[in-house]
Amino acid sequence: MNITILDDYHDTLRTLPCFARLQDHRVTIWNDHVQDLETLAERLAETEALVLIRERTRIEADLLARLPRLRLISQRSVYPHVDVQACTRHGVILSSNLHADTPSYAAAELTWALVLAAARQIPAQVAAMRAGRWQIGVGATLRGKTFGVYGFGRIGAVVAGYARAFGMRVLVWASSEGRARAREGGFDVAATKAAFFSECDVVSLHMRLTPATRGIVTAEDLAAMKANSMLVNTSRAGLIVPGALVSALDAGRPGSAAVDVYEEEPVADPAHPLLARENAVCTPHIGYVTVEEYDLQFADIFDQILAYAAGAPINVVNPEVLPR
Repeated sequence: MNITILDDYHDTLRTLPCFARLQDHRVTIWNDHVQDLETLAERLAETEALVLIRERTRIEADLLARLPRLRLISQRSVYPHVDVQACTRHGVILSSNLHADTPSYAAAELTWALVLAAARQIPAQVAAMRAGRWQIGVGATLRGKTFGVYGFGRIGAVVAGYARAFGMRVLVWASSEGRARAREGGFDVAATKAAFFSECDVVSLHMRLTPATRGIVTAEDLAAMKANSMLVNTSRAGLIVPGALVSALDAGRPGSAAVDVYEEEPVADPAHPLLARENAVCTPHIGYVTVEEYDLQFADIFDQILAYAAGAPINVVNPEVLPR
């Protein structure tokens, strides 16, 4: 089977132990990122199974119409970047393991790394030393402060545990089911969403981006935060109303932000509004980008391809396409 993998920026996948699972297939890997229709249609013309790395490339109806040989898209996690209805119309199976039982410890660890980096001004202090300066500011201690977890799912629960280990009070706001899970885990739950944002010293977002959660964090929510508080987002940029975080940082509430996700990715413009602000620590969507996490994720993705090749597709998002 002809398999194509897009957006493997660092040519990492062929080095993973799980890559051996594709040894009986023809695999083409692209290391750059393109969204141009003509280029993608040319690259994927002979592709039967397409591997996507998260949401790096959008797969839309006009592209699918140009790929008559494509039969399977294999990926992991959510799929807002894939036109599922168009896949069904063109007889393309979308397989995606939503890994509901396995938290991304890599993403949780990156969240905590960003919290520490922002609290202790680590990027700015490192840059200052490299420029020949010594101690450019005073950081903040986390112990004894209130850490807010917005969304108490798999990753949020792990991050809450990290905060507790650092001697912080954990306060949760989430869906009714999430709040119930938090109480069961012994964590405090805010009385209201407004109280949550006003009481927390750090607010960390941990929700899937769905139509119901898009823009769930508003300008009013951010304005209610303390002047010395921090907003952390390693989930999805769309959880925050577009432009609201930049405006809030300029207004001084919250006082800082630590961000791994953006409304348009990849971010190639050094003049991006968040990159231009000294009170924002920014990383290039690396929450899940570790060797261990990649091997875990792509073992699932490659197993979906092998299941399709064996005539028994798994984790099928659009099962109505199967009879075709």
